Amino acid sequence: MTVTLITGANKGLGFEAAQRLKKLGHTVYIGSRDEERGKEAAEKLEAQYIVLDVTNEESVKNAAIEIEKREGYIDVLINNAGISGNHSFVQDITADMMEQVYNTNVFGIVRVTQHFLPLLKKSNQPVIVNVSSGLGSFGQVTNPEKIESTVNALAYCSSKAAVSMLTLQYAKGLPDIRINAVDPGPTKTDLTGHGFQTLEQGTDAIVKMATIDNSGPTGIFINRDGIIPW
Repeated sequence: MTVTLITGANKGLGFEAAQRLKKLGHTVYIGSRDEERGKEAAEKLEAQYIVLDVTNEESVKNAAIEIEKREGYIDVLINNAGISGNHSFVQDITADMMEQVYNTNVFGIVRVTQHFLPLLKKSNQPVIVNVSSGLGSFGQVTNPEKIESTVNALAYCSSKAAVSMLTLQYAKGLPDIRINAVDPGPTKTDLTGHGFQTLEQGTDAIVKMATIDNSGPTGIFINRDGIIPW
């Protein structure tokens, strides 16, 4: 049985990805800092719930210990938890605002990855999927034909660009694990509030990368249509 942990999975893309992977036979752990919402989501999916606040070192550490007790390992880690941050004009963005976004979107990935690496290394086919965004792609945001070029969000966009480099460096340093970044695309969720894709379309790339084996790619950035520029 494939054991999969998804952070921030009590709603939106994380919930949809959990639902799809559950149907594919995965044992899915819904990671959520909100216990009530997390348990409710897990019950709906008949999945497992784990308390996990990616901004809190102790919470992440305890989640890893608990899953190790229950399963002994995990096969797939989907770093999905993220926040959009303040939508102020760039000149009004402060370092504190930036730090809040980076604490979840960037440092959260580092915390979770570090504490769950020992469990991933016990898998025969370990996979990490980092949910990024086309808004963190230099190629997308500088292309006037792409919707991403119309967005000017200093904290969020730069945090997702950082996720790209995290993905590349982890992939280089951990060659025995398939580690990729995915762009869900313009999907309307509680996080974005806008977009034209369905949740199913938005999770296509997540599910695809979560179900690769040891022959699959590593160190790539992909959306539902294929590889996109960093």
